Amino acid sequence: MKQLILSIFFILSISSSAQVKNGAQEFWTNLKKHCGKSFEGEVIEAPENDSFRGQKLIMHVKQCSENIIKIPFFVGNDRSRTWVLTYQNERIQLKHDHRHEDGSPDNVTMYGGTSSNSGLAEIQFFPADQETANLIGYASTNVWWITLNDTSFTYNLRRIGTDRLFSVSFDITKPTETPADPWGWNIN
Repeated sequence: MKQLILSIFFILSISSSAQVKNGAQEFWTNLKKHCGKSFEGEVIEAPENDSFRGQKLIMHVKQCSENIIKIPFFVGNDRSRTWVLTYQNERIQLKHDHRHEDGSPDNVTMYGGTSSNSGLAEIQFFPADQETANLIGYASTNVWWITLNDTSFTYNLRRIGTDRLFSVSFDITKPTETPADPWGWNIN
């Protein structure tokens, strides 16, 4: 009987620890809940002359698979940007896929970084990776972060050592009309 009780205790302890999620897993699960939905956003912080100001901003959590989430980000009629998030090894990677109107990749595309730890359920940080440093030297000190809670999704960029700060926030309590496909979507 004692061995049966110990066995049950062991199984229960393995079962409960297997259900504990790290921050990246929780963030990923929460983001996937919005798959298929689109949200309107606003510039929270940007340089005064930033071209995003005054534009209609829409994010569309367009495609979700087990390990990849693609979020096109529209600025007015510009459908060139897609945030590509990849979940692997308890970390999340953020890449920026930039396309021309004909769908071809921009010369500056697929830059970003991978979280240095599992982060928290409501925030993930992405310091610039080596690929970004090689592609865009001045962006080697970029740190992007995304926050996600019950009411908002924010995308943020800080270039360390400069005044460069950019932040857009999307109200995820109010889905909006789904926009057309981003440029190059049929190529992805």
